[in-house]
Amino acid sequence: MDGAPLDARTALLRADCASCTGLCCVVPAFAASADFAIDKPAGTPCPHLALDSRCRIHDELPQRGFPGCTAFDCLGAGQRVTARFAPRSWRDAPDEVAAAFEEARGLHELLWYVADALARPLPVELRVGLATTYAALDAAVDAGEPAGPWFPRVDPLLRRASDAVRTAWPAARQLRRADLAGADLRGADLRGADLRGALLLGADLTGARLADADLVGADLRGARLAGADLRGALFLTPVQVAAAVGDARTLLPEHLARPGRWRG
Repeated sequence: MDGAPLDARTALLRADCASCTGLCCVVPAFAASADFAIDKPAGTPCPHLALDSRCRIHDELPQRGFPGCTAFDCLGAGQRVTARFAPRSWRDAPDEVAAAFEEARGLHELLWYVADALARPLPVELRVGLATTYAALDAAVDAGEPAGPWFPRVDPLLRRASDAVRTAWPAARQLRRADLAGADLRGADLRGADLRGALLLGADLTGARLADADLVGADLRGARLAGADLRGALFLTPVQVAAAVGDARTLLPEHLARPGRWRG
């Protein structure tokens, strides 16, 4: 299904590869592994990047040994940095563009979280603070500010929003930073759970319910989500969804697209 925006704010948080110069294929480094077939240093274009800034093997990335690429999402930072530097590109100013892309992606991640929070029923004072922060983050992207100092400034607001949403689940499980790698969580009731920073690598969440669960920083790589209900999950990102393994029965929030490789 196509991802519907949380509201107008998320329009700029959707990757538009047609408006980008392939920054995700140039800026990040990756090492030969199960996720990438080759080593690629940071700032070096992938050999599969064509002159028109398109991936030559985009439709067969997993089969060609690049499943890690399918789990990457710049959250709209790529096209925004491309537009800021136009008509120059990473070919003209590689270090400058690379640094801008990395910072913009961090800020866009925060924008995603704040936009998610603003879509929730929250106290007026908290909503005002979040809306003000969203506007400041948006301006910070245009100004090329570093993302690092913003995380400790935004996190308290996100925690307050999470607490406000999860009060509906007083018996919710507290699993912050829990090591649940490979855990059998089939059918688990995780509604309203605090799963911030939890390691869910390869966990079996088949049929689990995660409404209002706080998933900031949760590692969902290889997590099995067949038939799981993630509608309403807090701060779930496209990157987390793409890294997991779901199926046709997996229920996602409206604003998140179902990965094409999820079948059955």
